[in-house]
Amino acid sequence: MKRLFTTATLVAAFIPAASAADYGKVTGQVVLDGALPTLTVKVKKGDAGVKDASVCSKDEVPNDDLTVNPDSKGISDVFVYIKKVDAAKVHPDLKKPAAPELVFDQKGCRFVPHTMVVRLDQTVVVKSDDPIQHNTHTYSIRNQGQNFIVGANDRVGVKMPKFAQTESLPFQVKCDIHPWMSAWWLVLEHPYGTTTDKDGKFTIDKLPVGEHDIVIWQEAAGYIEKKITVKVTANGTTDLKVIKADAKKFKL
Repeated sequence: MKRLFTTATLVAAFIPAASAADYGKVTGQVVLDGALPTLTVKVKKGDAGVKDASVCSKDEVPNDDLTVNPDSKGISDVFVYIKKVDAAKVHPDLKKPAAPELVFDQKGCRFVPHTMVVRLDQTVVVKSDDPIQHNTHTYSIRNQGQNFIVGANDRVGVKMPKFAQTESLPFQVKCDIHPWMSAWWLVLEHPYGTTTDKDGKFTIDKLPVGEHDIVIWQEAAGYIEKKITVKVTANGTTDLKVIKADAKKFKL
Protein backbone atom coordinates (compact mmCIF):
# COMPACT_ATOMS: atom_id res chain seq x y z
CA MET A 1 0.00 0.00 0.00
CA LYS A 2 1.47 3.33 -1.04
CA ARG A 3 1.68 6.10 1.55
CA LEU A 4 0.88 9.56 0.25
CA PHE A 5 2.57 12.69 1.62
CA THR A 6 1.02 16.08 1.03
CA THR A 7 3.07 19.25 0.87
CA ALA A 8 1.65 20.27 4.25
CA THR A 9 2.76 16.95 5.74
CA LEU A 10 6.29 17.33 4.44
CA VAL A 11 6.58 20.92 5.64
CA ALA A 12 5.23 20.01 9.08
CA ALA A 13 7.80 17.24 9.37
CA PHE A 14 10.62 19.78 9.19
CA ILE A 15 9.09 22.32 11.60
CA PRO A 16 10.08 21.65 15.21
CA ALA A 17 7.10 21.38 17.57
CA ALA A 18 6.75 24.14 20.15
CA SER A 19 7.78 23.11 23.62
CA ALA A 20 7.45 24.56 27.09
CA ALA A 21 11.07 25.67 26.73
CA ASP A 22 10.00 28.20 24.09
CA TYR A 23 7.53 29.98 26.37
CA GLY A 24 7.01 31.38 29.85
CA LYS A 25 4.61 33.60 31.74
CA VAL A 26 4.42 36.95 33.50
CA THR A 27 2.51 37.54 36.72
CA GLY A 28 1.96 40.47 39.05
CA GLN A 29 -0.47 42.49 41.13
CA VAL A 30 -1.62 46.10 40.74
CA VAL A 31 -2.44 47.81 44.04
CA LEU A 32 -3.51 51.29 45.09
CA ASP A 33 -0.76 53.28 46.76
CA GLY A 34 -2.53 55.76 49.02
CA ALA A 35 -5.86 56.32 50.70
CA LEU A 36 -8.93 54.53 49.41
CA PRO A 37 -11.18 57.08 47.69
CA THR A 38 -14.85 57.51 48.57
CA LEU A 39 -16.86 57.14 45.38
CA THR A 40 -20.42 58.34 44.88
CA VAL A 41 -22.68 55.62 43.48
CA LYS A 42 -23.86 56.15 39.93
CA VAL A 43 -27.51 55.37 40.71
CA LYS A 44 -29.01 55.18 44.19
CA LYS A 45 -31.41 52.38 44.96
CA GLY A 46 -35.00 53.64 44.63
CA ASP A 47 -34.07 56.87 42.80
CA ALA A 48 -37.29 57.69 40.92
CA GLY A 49 -35.61 60.45 38.93
CA VAL A 50 -33.44 58.29 36.70
CA LYS A 51 -34.42 57.00 33.28
CA ASP A 52 -36.34 53.70 33.48
CA ALA A 53 -36.26 53.86 37.26
CA SER A 54 -38.28 50.68 37.76
CA VAL A 55 -35.36 48.74 36.30
CA CYS A 56 -32.33 50.97 36.69
CA SER A 57 -32.79 51.92 40.33
CA LYS A 58 -34.24 48.64 41.49
CA ASP A 59 -30.77 48.07 42.91
CA GLU A 60 -27.86 50.42 43.49
CA VAL A 61 -25.55 50.96 40.53
CA PRO A 62 -22.05 51.34 42.00
CA ASN A 63 -19.29 53.53 40.62
CA ASP A 64 -16.97 51.12 38.82
CA ASP A 65 -14.57 53.77 37.48
CA LEU A 66 -12.22 52.46 40.17
CA THR A 67 -12.78 49.21 42.04
CA VAL A 68 -10.40 48.48 44.91
CA ASN A 69 -10.42 45.52 47.27
CA PRO A 70 -10.22 47.18 50.72
CA ASP A 71 -8.35 44.21 52.16
CA SER A 72 -5.60 43.74 49.56
CA LYS A 73 -5.89 47.22 47.97
CA GLY A 74 -5.76 45.37 44.66
CA ILE A 75 -7.36 47.21 41.74
CA SER A 76 -9.59 45.20 39.43
CA ASP A 77 -10.30 45.83 35.74
CA VAL A 78 -6.82 47.15 34.98
CA PHE A 79 -5.63 46.36 31.44
CA VAL A 80 -2.27 44.57 31.24
CA TYR A 81 -1.04 43.80 27.74
CA ILE A 82 1.79 43.48 25.26
CA LYS A 83 1.54 46.02 22.46
CA LYS A 84 3.20 43.94 19.75
CA VAL A 85 4.20 40.29 19.38
CA ASP A 86 5.63 38.47 16.37
CA ALA A 87 2.68 36.46 15.02
CA ALA A 88 5.00 33.58 14.08
CA LYS A 89 6.00 33.18 17.74
CA VAL A 90 2.50 33.00 19.23
CA HIS A 91 2.02 29.75 21.14
CA PRO A 92 0.20 27.13 19.00
CA ASP A 93 -2.50 26.76 21.65
CA LEU A 94 -3.28 30.47 21.31
CA LYS A 95 -3.23 30.83 17.52
CA LYS A 96 -7.01 30.73 17.61
CA PRO A 97 -9.11 32.15 20.47
CA ALA A 98 -10.72 29.70 22.87
CA ALA A 99 -13.99 31.62 22.42
CA PRO A 100 -14.61 32.86 18.84
CA GLU A 101 -17.48 34.98 20.20
CA LEU A 102 -17.50 37.22 23.26
CA VAL A 103 -20.78 38.14 24.97
CA PHE A 104 -21.20 41.73 26.14
CA ASP A 105 -24.29 41.88 28.33
CA GLN A 106 -26.48 44.48 30.05
CA LYS A 107 -27.91 43.66 33.47
CA GLY A 108 -29.49 46.04 35.95
CA CYS A 109 -28.51 48.97 33.71
CA ARG A 110 -24.84 48.01 33.89
CA PHE A 111 -22.52 46.64 31.24
CA VAL A 112 -21.14 43.17 31.96
CA PRO A 113 -18.21 42.76 31.83
CA HIS A 114 -16.92 46.23 32.69
CA THR A 115 -13.63 45.58 30.87
CA MET A 116 -12.95 43.29 27.95
CA VAL A 117 -10.03 42.35 25.71
CA VAL A 118 -11.10 41.52 22.15
CA ARG A 119 -8.95 39.87 19.50
CA LEU A 120 -9.24 40.78 15.83
CA ASP A 121 -10.42 37.24 15.13
CA GLN A 122 -13.22 37.41 17.69
CA THR A 123 -16.78 38.64 17.30
CA VAL A 124 -18.62 40.56 20.00
CA VAL A 125 -22.29 39.71 20.51
CA VAL A 126 -24.18 42.35 22.50
CA LYS A 127 -27.12 41.06 24.55
CA SER A 128 -29.47 42.44 27.18
CA ASP A 129 -31.00 40.89 30.27
CA ASP A 130 -33.06 44.01 31.05
CA PRO A 131 -36.75 44.48 30.12
CA ILE A 132 -35.96 47.87 28.55
CA GLN A 133 -34.04 49.12 25.53
CA HIS A 134 -30.36 49.99 25.74
CA ASN A 135 -27.91 51.11 23.13
CA THR A 136 -24.26 50.31 22.63
CA HIS A 137 -22.05 53.13 21.40
CA THR A 138 -18.35 52.40 20.85
CA TYR A 139 -15.83 55.23 20.85
CA SER A 140 -12.98 53.40 19.17
CA ILE A 141 -9.96 55.31 17.92
CA ARG A 142 -8.76 53.30 14.92
CA ASN A 143 -11.89 51.33 14.08
CA GLN A 144 -15.24 52.55 12.85
CA GLY A 145 -17.50 53.43 15.76
CA GLN A 146 -20.71 51.47 16.24
CA ASN A 147 -23.99 52.79 17.68
CA PHE A 148 -27.05 50.55 17.79
CA ILE A 149 -30.12 49.67 19.85
CA VAL A 150 -30.34 46.44 21.83
CA GLY A 151 -33.93 45.41 22.45
CA ALA A 152 -35.49 44.47 25.77
CA ASN A 153 -34.54 40.98 26.98
CA ASP A 154 -32.66 40.30 23.78
CA ARG A 155 -30.86 37.03 24.53
CA VAL A 156 -29.99 36.39 20.88
CA GLY A 157 -28.10 39.63 20.68
CA VAL A 158 -26.64 41.91 18.05
CA LYS A 159 -23.55 40.50 16.37
CA MET A 160 -21.02 43.25 15.72
CA PRO A 161 -18.67 43.30 12.73
CA LYS A 162 -15.16 42.18 13.56
CA PHE A 163 -12.64 44.89 14.29
CA ALA A 164 -10.29 45.72 11.43
CA GLN A 165 -7.38 47.21 13.37
CA THR A 166 -5.74 46.90 16.75
CA GLU A 167 -6.12 49.71 19.26
CA SER A 168 -3.08 51.09 21.09
CA LEU A 169 -5.26 51.99 24.08
CA PRO A 170 -8.58 50.80 25.52
CA PHE A 171 -11.62 52.76 24.36
CA GLN A 172 -14.93 53.56 26.03
CA VAL A 173 -18.30 51.96 25.33
CA LYS A 174 -21.43 53.81 26.50
CA CYS A 175 -25.20 53.68 26.53
CA ASP A 176 -26.62 57.01 25.38
CA ILE A 177 -30.03 56.17 26.85
CA HIS A 178 -28.59 55.60 30.32
CA PRO A 179 -25.47 57.81 30.41
CA TRP A 180 -23.94 56.36 33.58
CA MET A 181 -23.44 53.02 31.80
CA SER A 182 -19.82 52.71 30.75
CA ALA A 183 -17.37 49.96 29.84
CA TRP A 184 -13.92 49.71 28.26
CA TRP A 185 -12.61 47.46 25.50
CA LEU A 186 -9.13 46.80 24.18
CA VAL A 187 -8.62 45.34 20.70
CA LEU A 188 -5.47 43.31 20.03
CA GLU A 189 -4.21 41.17 17.15
CA HIS A 190 -2.62 38.65 19.52
CA PRO A 191 -3.68 36.77 22.69
CA TYR A 192 -1.33 38.47 25.16
CA GLY A 193 -3.65 40.85 26.98
CA THR A 194 -5.78 40.56 30.11
CA THR A 195 -7.41 42.50 32.95
CA THR A 196 -6.74 42.22 36.66
CA ASP A 197 -8.97 40.22 38.98
CA LYS A 198 -10.66 41.37 42.19
CA ASP A 199 -7.31 41.40 44.00
CA GLY A 200 -5.49 43.22 41.23
CA LYS A 201 -3.66 40.07 40.11
CA PHE A 202 -2.89 39.11 36.53
CA THR A 203 -1.18 36.40 34.50
CA ILE A 204 -0.09 36.50 30.87
CA ASP A 205 0.78 32.93 29.94
CA LYS A 206 2.58 31.19 27.08
CA LEU A 207 4.60 34.23 26.07
CA PRO A 208 7.52 33.62 23.70
CA VAL A 209 10.89 33.69 25.43
CA GLY A 210 12.77 36.98 25.20
CA GLU A 211 12.03 40.59 26.06
CA HIS A 212 8.54 42.09 25.92
CA ASP A 213 7.16 45.54 26.73
CA ILE A 214 4.12 45.46 29.01
CA VAL A 215 1.56 48.27 29.27
CA ILE A 216 -0.59 48.78 32.38
CA TRP A 217 -3.59 51.08 31.93
CA GLN A 218 -6.69 51.96 33.95
CA GLU A 219 -9.65 54.09 32.91
CA ALA A 220 -9.47 56.68 35.72
CA ALA A 221 -5.68 56.92 35.82
CA GLY A 222 -4.56 56.31 32.24
CA TYR A 223 -1.10 54.80 32.13
CA ILE A 224 -0.09 53.22 35.41
CA GLU A 225 2.98 51.97 33.57
CA LYS A 226 3.57 53.01 29.97
CA LYS A 227 6.28 50.41 29.44
CA ILE A 228 7.73 47.71 31.65
CA THR A 229 10.32 45.63 29.81
CA VAL A 230 10.29 42.06 31.06
CA LYS A 231 12.43 39.08 30.17
CA VAL A 232 10.52 35.85 29.72
CA THR A 233 12.55 32.75 30.41
CA ALA A 234 12.11 29.22 29.12
CA ASN A 235 9.30 27.47 30.97
CA GLY A 236 9.64 30.08 33.73
CA THR A 237 7.60 32.69 35.55
CA THR A 238 8.61 36.34 35.57
CA ASP A 239 6.90 37.79 38.64
CA LEU A 240 6.56 41.57 38.67
CA LYS A 241 5.26 41.23 42.23
CA VAL A 242 3.45 44.37 43.46
CA ILE A 243 3.01 47.29 41.08
CA LYS A 244 1.93 50.38 42.99
CA ALA A 245 -0.50 52.84 41.42
CA ASP A 246 -0.29 56.29 43.01
CA ALA A 247 -3.74 57.28 44.31
CA LYS A 248 -3.11 60.84 43.10
CA LYS A 249 -3.18 59.65 39.47
CA PHE A 250 -6.85 58.68 39.59
CA LYS A 251 -9.23 61.35 38.32
CA LEU A 252 -12.60 60.56 39.82
